[in-house]
Amino acid sequence: MNTPLPDGLTSAAAAQRHVAEGPNELAASQRRSLLAMAWEVVREPMFLLLIGAGAIYLALGDAHEALVLLGFVFIIMGVTLLQERRTDNALEALRDLSSPRAKALRDGQAVRIPGREVVREDVLMLAEGDRIPADGELLQAHELATDESMLTGESEPVAKQAPGGQVFAGTLVVSGQGVMRVTAIGQATALGHIGQSLGDIALQASPLREEMARLTRQLVIIGSALCVVLMGLFWLMRGGLLDALLAGITLAMGVLPQELPVIMIVFLALAARRLAAQQVLTRRLNAIETLGQTTVLCVDKTGTLTQNRMAVACLVAGDDALDTPDLPLSTLPEPFHQLLEYAVLASETDPHDPMEQAFHQMAGKQLTGTEHLHPEWTLAREYELSSGLLAMSHVWRSADGTLDEVAAKGAPEAVADLCHLPDAQRQQVAAHAARLADQGLRVLAVAKASHPVAQPWPDNQHDFNFEWVGMVGLADPLRPEVPEAIQQCQAAGIRVVMITGDHPHTAAAIGRQAGIDARNVLTGADLFRLPPAELAARVASVNVFARVKPEQKFALVEALKARGEVVAMTGDGVNDAPALKAAHIGIAMGQRGTDVAREAAALVLLNDDFATIVQAIHRGRRTFANLRQAMVYTLAVHLPIIGLAMLPVLFGLPMVLAPLHIAFLELVIDPTCSLVFEAENGRSTLMTEPPRSKSAPLISRELVGLSLLQGGLITAAVLGVYVWLLDTGLATAVSSNMAFVVLVAANAALILPSRSRQTAWRSLWAGMTPVSLWVLGGTLLALTAISTVPMLAQGFGFVALTVGQWSLAMAAGLCTVVPLQLLKHSLARGT
Repeated sequence: MNTPLPDGLTSAAAAQRHVAEGPNELAASQRRSLLAMAWEVVREPMFLLLIGAGAIYLALGDAHEALVLLGFVFIIMGVTLLQERRTDNALEALRDLSSPRAKALRDGQAVRIPGREVVREDVLMLAEGDRIPADGELLQAHELATDESMLTGESEPVAKQAPGGQVFAGTLVVSGQGVMRVTAIGQATALGHIGQSLGDIALQASPLREEMARLTRQLVIIGSALCVVLMGLFWLMRGGLLDALLAGITLAMGVLPQELPVIMIVFLALAARRLAAQQVLTRRLNAIETLGQTTVLCVDKTGTLTQNRMAVACLVAGDDALDTPDLPLSTLPEPFHQLLEYAVLASETDPHDPMEQAFHQMAGKQLTGTEHLHPEWTLAREYELSSGLLAMSHVWRSADGTLDEVAAKGAPEAVADLCHLPDAQRQQVAAHAARLADQGLRVLAVAKASHPVAQPWPDNQHDFNFEWVGMVGLADPLRPEVPEAIQQCQAAGIRVVMITGDHPHTAAAIGRQAGIDARNVLTGADLFRLPPAELAARVASVNVFARVKPEQKFALVEALKARGEVVAMTGDGVNDAPALKAAHIGIAMGQRGTDVAREAAALVLLNDDFATIVQAIHRGRRTFANLRQAMVYTLAVHLPIIGLAMLPVLFGLPMVLAPLHIAFLELVIDPTCSLVFEAENGRSTLMTEPPRSKSAPLISRELVGLSLLQGGLITAAVLGVYVWLLDTGLATAVSSNMAFVVLVAANAALILPSRSRQTAWRSLWAGMTPVSLWVLGGTLLALTAISTVPMLAQGFGFVALTVGQWSLAMAAGLCTVVPLQLLKHSLARGT
């Protein structure tokens, strides 16, 4: 027997208890401490090289240079720690959003609250698919079962009884409904005692990260070999082991691409924040890079393409049919009373399903005050929908206890089977259902039966003596933004596949309205019959799948993947979780989706809006395109650093760059890439291009070639100016300062042609974001300070430049934008 439902806590009492006892979360935090972050930074090769260079300066007796270099170590460490903390904060916010939510009774009203705000004595309402946020005792239970494998390791669901049954934090409701009172939260729960943590979000291994690591390893090997060669040449040509080591360290700092992993993490973290602003929660950052590769988007019909607001549109009883949208209050003709009556009896008493809600709403308008509503009857037994029979039945006991009335509803063919209709009548039912489905209606059939109280209930609902009552057609209007969004997907080379449990004719009608090719439709029965090889062939051309059971979605995803497709999949139910996990990108519905579906997914749509998926795909393509541009730029600006570290040794010239200068350049390159390129809007044609191939490298050979040519051009310009200045008799410190100004100015100028692939001159400044202007201005301002202010210039080993010298060097560096753009233009014409 269930306990009467209490009112729950008041909001004030809950707030007081939350303050007194703390949030409902485990103490074990995934957040890294500042000390741990600092230790990770110190172990980076770049910082070890900086410290090594400082030690060599001390050994050479140059304490001033060593201290300045050490200062840069702390500055770079501070900047890195700040960025790491920002990334952690972004991920922490995502964890909070993705943690389980609870439906609590507060002030007598059911409200949705974050799981961490649940307190002791809260009254929570549980439904299928929920993750239970705290330990508690059951007050009410209706066919409730939970998955406690997280605690016990046993995969079998555990049936729960009320009152007095116990439920535990972290477990999943796999069936039924219930009401619980919270007895323990956070560390006091059984899960807390074990010490496990929930809501973990991490950047897993991915093709992009693996490619990045491979590129980094290759550059490290090349750089190490060049360093050994340079140290040997320096020692042979100039002598001085410590000076040779310093030259080698300078080259190593120039070669090591330590920005690459930093840039990738920053780009993905910032993209996740931007997606959150578009109502898309990123649970796995890798999904952002995969979005640009998506070739097939599998979507539910109900609630994703349609509004999930069902309304009864048509009633069919015998040979009579009635269109109901404009039916005045209490004017339903008598022949249809019984049909609506048993449709309500076959539904839950407090329904969450949109179709059952539509039955109750219409009955409230049309049957109130008639003998066809039975508030005094009690629900005695339920027969659930099964994979073998797409129908469900409710057994109701009359108030006097003399008769059990049975109401059934389900797919027309399933209810026809329950009623044992002859073949001729089944064909009539199928034809009529098809005509309704062709109008885009969801069609359900209704049946009734009487059962003597003295006889036991059968184990199978099929054994009742059912009588056919009629059919109901329900309308779920298409979302207005769907046709345009599907058109955008198709223009982007993404095939949209609709998967539904509806009748094939209904599915085809909705598909046509949405703009999906619905000429061929496969049913769940077809999927069951087809061998894997033939199924893989059929899914290449079929875009509408009807009468599909949730567990069959997994087979569809696997068949698409077997064809080499990159699959994104939407889902909201418990049974959708395997398909969401199997898809390259699982997309869960945030409003109507279950906790288990959200946890299996890589992305969560907080507004359940299909158009948001298209926006997310655009964001994924834009992020990858900007990341690629940033990588090309990074490789290009490293080449002149390498050249200026090696070529003066080979040609017997004074060294231009010291470790201190490269440390400054690192402070310029990192924010340039992470801020300027990440903020770019991307090409206007991003959503008219085909998806990126899975085998396509991050940086193609053509782009590597462009990067090397750009870097080589800047190297030639800087070295040419440096040699010319030395030939004019300028002091080495002045010439080095001017060459450094040319280098930094040329790197800043390279940003302009690197922002896009366009070759028109106006593309250099078109679409410049405020971020780009701030970074360019800040870079040039910092360069001006260290090259013209005597105290700062001396710290860099320079002599302060005059206005004329600074202007000449700055002009020489900025003018490289002309040959850089011409180079891009000529390469584009050549291809």
